[in-house]
Amino acid sequence: MELASLTSPELIFPRLEGADRTSVLRTLAHKVAAQGHVRDAQELFDRLLEREEVASTGVGGSVAIPHCKMSGLDRVLLAIGLLEKGIDFAAVDGQPVRLFFLVVSPSNAPAAHLQCLAAISKWVRHQGHVPALLDLDDAQAIYDRLREEA
Repeated sequence: MELASLTSPELIFPRLEGADRTSVLRTLAHKVAAQGHVRDAQELFDRLLEREEVASTGVGGSVAIPHCKMSGLDRVLLAIGLLEKGIDFAAVDGQPVRLFFLVVSPSNAPAAHLQCLAAISKWVRHQGHVPALLDLDDAQAIYDRLREEA
């Protein structure tokens, strides 16, 4: 599964704002909803926050993969956000998080949800991918980098 196939430049937010986990998740939810990909930003935020309360999705290496499932979607959706300065996201390595891969999947597609999470995890583990993305500040350039690194 290629990450670029799950996203688009309008779902990439290189200048994300937020001072803590809650504000970043709220901002991402509103940005995704503003693009028309989910009907209700508050519902998306609530689902993401519920998932974070189970365990942090901060996977380390400056990366978090907040995710949830929602009804009304016809495919897995990937939004990407970058913060200029990292925030405490209770990541497994204790380091601040700057790069967010937000995954929203249809409620009836658990296999696709897991495949997307696995693809992101594999991409993140590749040496050089995360720092290269963090150096970019343009949605199209980030999208193009994902396509090149597929």
